[in-house]
Amino acid sequence: MMDLTLSTAAAAFFLPFLPFIAIAIKIDSPGPVFARCERISRGEKIRAYKFRSMVLGAEKQKKDLEYLNDRKDGPFFKIKNDPRVTKVGRFLRASRMDEIPQIINVFKGEMAIVGPRPHEPEEVEKYPEEYKHLPYERSGITGISQISGASSLNWMRELELDADYAKNISFGKDLRIILKTAAIFFTEPTGV
Repeated sequence: MMDLTLSTAAAAFFLPFLPFIAIAIKIDSPGPVFARCERISRGEKIRAYKFRSMVLGAEKQKKDLEYLNDRKDGPFFKIKNDPRVTKVGRFLRASRMDEIPQIINVFKGEMAIVGPRPHEPEEVEKYPEEYKHLPYERSGITGISQISGASSLNWMRELELDADYAKNISFGKDLRIILKTAAIFFTEPTGV
């Protein structure tokens, strides 16, 4: 109920901005407005919707850019100044607006507003045994790891936080995470 209520409210809030975001993306670089990223949620592969923040063919360039990967502590891939990210994409990522379309995934029941961070199938395959249960949880647009440092977190610390959340889910905890997410969104657009 909370997911549907908050998704509806968020969709209504962001709806007026969508045409401007779409136009900016199209003017900045050729390609679609939306990207559909393969992620794992509830034990299944889903296509998580995002505003496209990278150039076309970015996924094919990943192998050639492995040497720039800042994440040496696990299977995650992150480049601080990723050359594949467009100008508009940098703004969308810094403001976290690139993830707004995941509201669609919430409406479809594939994701929740709050939950463990969704990861790519090849990343999930490398989870240590004690965290193999995490991909079977419903992933969230936001969550404890997202508000605790996101991609700057150590890989194992991120898994620990998400595992602790999964074991101790409560309405109060979800509400605190949502409020912290909102505070970060409105006051620290270039923070975590």
